[in-house]
Amino acid sequence: MVHIRFEGRSYDATERQLNLTTGMNDTQIKECLAQHFDVSINRFSDYVVDRRPSGDTIVRPEAVYG
Repeated sequence: MVHIRFEGRSYDATERQLNLTTGMNDTQIKECLAQHFDVSINRFSDYVVDRRPSGDTIVRPEAVYG
């Protein structure tokens, strides 16, 4: 499962829905997300790809503190 936080909304999708395959790097994942949301990959430049031990992937904006 892929959990995505994009433009203030949360989305859940399967790897298959996003055309993700095992071993993809962060840039490749962001490219697939940009295609899925029909936006420029630049929209995901400040996003973090977090691979959880459970096998889930979380894509979210980078947290800024302070």
